[in-house]
Amino acid sequence: MRRAILTAILAATPLSAQTLEEKAAQLQNEAPANAALGLPAYDWWNEGLHGLARNGEATVFPQAIGLAATWDTALVERIGDVVATEARAKWNARPRGHAAGLFEGLTIWSPNINIFRDPRWGRGQETYGEDPYLTGRLAVAFVRGLQGPDPAHPKTIATPKHLAVHSGPEAGRDGFSVNVSPHDLEATYLPAFRTVVTEGKPLSLMCAYNAIHGTPVCADRALMVDRLRGDWGFAGLTVSDCDAVANIYLFHFAQPDAAHAAAAAIKGGTDLNCGSTYRALPQAVRLGLVDEAVVDAALARALATRRALGIVAGTRSPWDRIRAGAVGSAAHRALAVEAAEKAIVLLENRAATLPLAGKRIAVIGANADDLSVIEANYHGTAIRPVTPLEGLRQRFGTVAYAQGSLLAEGAPVVVPETALRSGTAAGLAAEVRDAAGKIVRRGIDRRIDLNVTKAAPFTASWSGEFVPPGPGRYRLAIDGPACWHRCSAHDRVTLWIGGEKRIDGAIGDVMETEIDAAGPVPIRLDFDHKGDDEGLRLRWIAPEAVQQAEALAAAARSDVVVAIVGLSPDLEGEALKVAVPGFAGGDRTEVTLPAPQRRLLAALAATDKPLVVVIASGSAVSLGDLTPAAVLQLWYPGVEGGTALARVLAGDVNPSGRLPVTIYHSSADLPAFVDYGMKERTYRYFTGTPAWRFGRGLSYTRFAYAPAVPAPAGIAAGQSLSITVPVRNDGERAGDEVVQAYLLPPDAGQVGTMTDAVLQRQLVGFQRVTLRPGETQSLRFTIDPRAMSSVDRAGVRRVLPGGYRLWIGGGQPGDAPGTWTRFAVTGPALDLPK
Repeated sequence: MRRAILTAILAATPLSAQTLEEKAAQLQNEAPANAALGLPAYDWWNEGLHGLARNGEATVFPQAIGLAATWDTALVERIGDVVATEARAKWNARPRGHAAGLFEGLTIWSPNINIFRDPRWGRGQETYGEDPYLTGRLAVAFVRGLQGPDPAHPKTIATPKHLAVHSGPEAGRDGFSVNVSPHDLEATYLPAFRTVVTEGKPLSLMCAYNAIHGTPVCADRALMVDRLRGDWGFAGLTVSDCDAVANIYLFHFAQPDAAHAAAAAIKGGTDLNCGSTYRALPQAVRLGLVDEAVVDAALARALATRRALGIVAGTRSPWDRIRAGAVGSAAHRALAVEAAEKAIVLLENRAATLPLAGKRIAVIGANADDLSVIEANYHGTAIRPVTPLEGLRQRFGTVAYAQGSLLAEGAPVVVPETALRSGTAAGLAAEVRDAAGKIVRRGIDRRIDLNVTKAAPFTASWSGEFVPPGPGRYRLAIDGPACWHRCSAHDRVTLWIGGEKRIDGAIGDVMETEIDAAGPVPIRLDFDHKGDDEGLRLRWIAPEAVQQAEALAAAARSDVVVAIVGLSPDLEGEALKVAVPGFAGGDRTEVTLPAPQRRLLAALAATDKPLVVVIASGSAVSLGDLTPAAVLQLWYPGVEGGTALARVLAGDVNPSGRLPVTIYHSSADLPAFVDYGMKERTYRYFTGTPAWRFGRGLSYTRFAYAPAVPAPAGIAAGQSLSITVPVRNDGERAGDEVVQAYLLPPDAGQVGTMTDAVLQRQLVGFQRVTLRPGETQSLRFTIDPRAMSSVDRAGVRRVLPGGYRLWIGGGQPGDAPGTWTRFAVTGPALDLPK
C-alpha cells in the first residue's frame, strides 16, 4: 500500500521542475522551505526517548532502561502515545505553515533498540536491555504509541535506531568496524529490528555510525535494502545517524570524498542525511556515481512522510485538535508515577527490612537530590520534578540528610542544601527577573540545579552563605549543558565568594575556584540566561572525610539509612568528555560502584543501622562485597521518581520491576568491551554466577505456580505451542507478578555444535498480572516457531527436531518460583525466513 502511495506522489509531484540542488536540500535534516512542493522549512531531527526531549517542558518518564524494567508493553505504548500527544501539542501551538527548527518537528528519532550487550556502554541506558525478545516487544509497543492507530494519519512518526550492531565503545564510534559472526548477527543484533519492522510498522528507521565487516552501515545495501526492504518489507523513510554519511569518508575511509560518500549512502539505502553531506548529491549525479532516479525515489519517501503528518501545504491531520494544555497534564503526570513505580526493582530484602514503617530515616547519597538523575539523557525539562529526597520528605516527614560522598573520584556533584544557607533556611535566596527587568519570582532555592532549555531570557541572582560541613579545601564549579547548534550567545555567570569575584565567564567555559573554609562564607551567584544554553549548576568537590563524617552523624540520629547511590548522566552517556577513575568518554571501565561510594556504604554498614541501598543508574551496578539489608534499582526514574521511590519504600506500592539486564560482579566477568562476540555475554550466554540475574525482581508478597497444562506429546516443526499455567498469590498483599517463559532448545549447552556462544536459555514470552491475596489466574502462553528456533554458525535460523524444556516462572530457573514443562518437536528441521 505504501509503495503505491509513493508511486502516486512521484507522478503527482513536479519533481522535474526541481533542480538537483533543491532535491538534495530536502534530503538533509535541515530542509529549507520549498514553495513549489508546498513545504515550509522543517528540521527532521526530534527526540522522544522517554518523553518529548529538548524542546522545553514535557512529561519526563523513566529512562528507557527503566521502562524496560516494567516489562509492561501496554504501559510503554501509553507512554509512546503521551510523547506523541505532547509533540503534537507543541506543534499545533505554532503558526500553521511556520518553519520548524531543531527538536520542534513530528519525526521522533526513537526508540533506541540496540542490544545492551555490555554494561560498560554509556548509552545502554537508552535501550530496552540485553534481550532481543524483550526489546522487540517493547519496541513494537512504543512505536504503536508514537504513531497511533491510523498509519495513513500518524500522530508522530517513530524511528527505531540504530540499525545495526551498535553498542559502544563511544570513543571511535564514528569509524568503528564490527567483525560480528553470522550467528551473533542473526541471533542477537537483528531480531528486535525485524520484530519492530514487521509488527510495529514504523514509518522511519535510522542506520548506525559503525561499519560491519568494513562496510559502513548507512551504505550497506545488503542490510539497508535487501534485508530491510526486501526480507522485512519496510517501505518507510530511512535516515542516517547524525554525520554518519560524512563519516563514510572522514573516519571509515570507505570513500574518497563527500560526493562518493553521498552516492554510496543513498544507493545503499539511506534516504535522508542527518548532516550536510547530501549537498554533494548533485555533484555525485553529474559524475555518474548515482542516478537521479535514486534521488527522486528517496525524495518521494520524504514527501510521503510529510504528507502523512499533514505538514505539507494543503494537508491536514486529525491530530491538529490537540492543544498546548496537554503538555504535562495531570493524566500524563499520573502515568509518570505509575511508570516509575513499576520500574523499581527490589533486588534484596533481607529480614523483611522493607517496607519501612515507624522509622526515623536518614537519606544519604549524591543521587538523593540531583536533577540530572531524574531527567537522564535525551530528556525534556521536567515540570516540578520530585527528587528522592523530596519524595521521602513528602511521604515520611522530617528526615536526616547528608550528601555523604562524591559519585566518583574527581567528578564534582551538585552543592547540596546542607552547604547553603539564607538566614535560617537551607539554600540561597533567589530573585528572578524577566527580560524587561520585572521581578517574576522571589524565594529560597535549596540548590542551584536548573534546566532552562527553551526558557525565555531572564536574569537571576542567588545570595546567602556557603556553609561547609567541616574545615577543608573545597573546589566549586559552575557548569551547565551548553548550546551546541547555531548559538547566538552563551549565558553569563558571575560568582562572588566573601565579596571577592571568583568567576566571571560563560556556560561552556571551564569555571572553577577553590576556597579554604572552616565556617560560613558569603556567596552570590548571578546568571544571565539569553535563551541558548540549557542549564546551570553550582557543583563542588568536598573533602571525603568531612562528607563521610556528616553522613555518619545523620545515620546516628536515625533508625534506618536509605543510601541513594549509583551513577549519573554526567558519567555515563553519549560521547562525554569525562575521564575519571571508572569512566572514559561516556563509557565505564568497571561495573562495580565507584570507590568513594563503596567507602561511604562500608562506613554506614559499620554503624549497624539497617542499610537500604537505592541504586540510581542507567546501567548495571555491582555492590561488590557489600551486603546491605535491602537493595533497590531505581534507574533514572523521571519527573515523579522521588514520589514513586517513597511509595515503594513505605509499602504503599508493592515493587514489581524486573531486571532487563544481568548485573555482573565485576568487569572481570566480561570479555573485552570492543569484542562484539556474544560468548559469555548476557544471561543467554553467560556461564558464570552474576550478582543478580536478568529477570530478577522481588515482591512484598509471594507467588506460587501450579504445573502447566501438559503440552502435546509432540508438535511438528513449524507449529506453535500453547500452554497454560496457574499463578497464585500466596502472600498477604496484592501485587504484580511478571511471569516469564524461558525455552531451552535441543542444542542448548552444546559447545562447538552451533556456535562458540553457549546458549543457556532464551526468553520466549512474558506477561504481567495483578493478583489479590489468595487469588489465582491461569495465563496462556503461545510459543511460535521463530521464538522456538535456533541459529547455526552460518546464521541460518531453523526449528530443530528434538526435546525442548520450557520454564515458566517469576524469573529464571533457580531464581524464582516456577514450573518446568517438556515437549518434543518432530519431523525434519524447518528453515525460517530472514
